[in-house]
Amino acid sequence: MTSRYGITIPLDGVTLGAHKEWFHRLADLGYTDVWSAEVDGADGFTPLTLAAVWEPRLNLGVAVTPVFTRGPGLLAMTIASLAEVAGGRFTMGLGSSSAPVVERWNGIKYDQPYARTRDVLNFVKRALDGEKIDEVFETFEVHGFKLSRPVIERPPILLGALRPGMLRLAGREADGAILNWLAATDVAQCRAEVGEGKTIAARLFVVPTSDKDVARSVGRRMISSYLTVNAYAEFHRWLGRGDALQPMWDAWAQGDRKLANQVIPDAVVDELIIHGSYDECREHVLRYVEAGVQIPSIAIVPFGVDLQEAVEGLSPR
Repeated sequence: MTSRYGITIPLDGVTLGAHKEWFHRLADLGYTDVWSAEVDGADGFTPLTLAAVWEPRLNLGVAVTPVFTRGPGLLAMTIASLAEVAGGRFTMGLGSSSAPVVERWNGIKYDQPYARTRDVLNFVKRALDGEKIDEVFETFEVHGFKLSRPVIERPPILLGALRPGMLRLAGREADGAILNWLAATDVAQCRAEVGEGKTIAARLFVVPTSDKDVARSVGRRMISSYLTVNAYAEFHRWLGRGDALQPMWDAWAQGDRKLANQVIPDAVVDELIIHGSYDECREHVLRYVEAGVQIPSIAIVPFGVDLQEAVEGLSPR
């Protein structure tokens, strides 16, 4: 299907300690990558550290670690440690995250997300390259920090990016961008901002069922949960879905969650949520690849589907 084909970990309903055999199976099935996230489940690094040790055939990525929730020095140390364990198989993902994650859940002010992301990216690159840093950045200051365990090779760093400013930053100062919550037809618009010669990764949500009503019901709940967050709302306005999603935003603002789900058009769900038979789901993933995503990472949405069957059915082999 593609030279890179990832899956989101940790797998739902599987303890971290039980992932060893799953990692072996994923590699056997042709998955090339495992990508973690850092929202409200496992942290972004522990699952990847286990994968690095247990299954050397897999590439590793985190999409994404918030730039607010770790201090710059600690973040650089964590990246360096996983890069050392993974031996060249690790891609780092940094992002601004969102106000709910940063402020409500971590008690940190969500201030100047673009500037903070730019500053952390600048600091981390220099720290991983072995520089001693003593500088006042716009959003923080660091005095005399230097990694005492040198990094043999700086891992690629991608930025989680949604709108033109961050996409351009990803293309200008990072190794590429990580996309999320977009249709295959949106990739070209994002790629144009990032520019050529850069890596594009994307997390793709998959509901593997041929029952369209079930898939759309699950998809609507996911869309109303995510796309009502301001960053994602602005992203989809930029992509041109403002008119289609305005009724959802209006209902959500009025506190009517049921109506917010009901007014999401089928066409929007079908664009943003991959669903159907396993063959249809793989074909949909391929459309993202053909549009310019080099590293697709599927996220199997749990709703009663047998995990082993879904992992096998969605595999590239």
